[in-house]
Amino acid sequence: MVFRLQHSPRRGRVSVLAVTSGLLALSAVPAVAAPVAAATSVGPVMPPPVRPEDRADDHLTVVVRNAGPERDGTRELSCHPAGGSHQDPADACRMLDEHTRWGRDLFAPVAPGTACTMLYGGPATAHVTGSWAGRPVDADYDRSNGCEIGRWDRMVPLLPKSDSAA
Repeated sequence: MVFRLQHSPRRGRVSVLAVTSGLLALSAVPAVAAPVAAATSVGPVMPPPVRPEDRADDHLTVVVRNAGPERDGTRELSCHPAGGSHQDPADACRMLDEHTRWGRDLFAPVAPGTACTMLYGGPATAHVTGSWAGRPVDADYDRSNGCEIGRWDRMVPLLPKSDSAA
């Protein structure tokens, strides 16, 4: 920004208009600089989008306990193509593909401080490990409150449907 003061040789004074204009221009700088600074501030780094080559290693191990005799146990799931010892690998892979979004952790736990209903969905627990969309997975699931029940139910058919969700 260039400011030019106008000097009057006859009076030996600086033009009031020039000084006033310069001050007004300077007063606008913080208002303009603040949004620019906010736009360039460093925020959370987002993971890159899922690429086809990331899908090559999509493999999960699901260990379920206390869900019932037909549901408990360790199952392997491979996707792209679907396979493994999972009860329904095609539907589990389809659900995972549909819910995978850039910048979101599909297996994220319930955020700390979330208000959850005090419902009990049963003693079932699950532990999911492996790799999905090029990222490591190590997630625990239970049905101890409304938030955890919802989180579990969003992962059906990867996780078994509970009797209370039937």
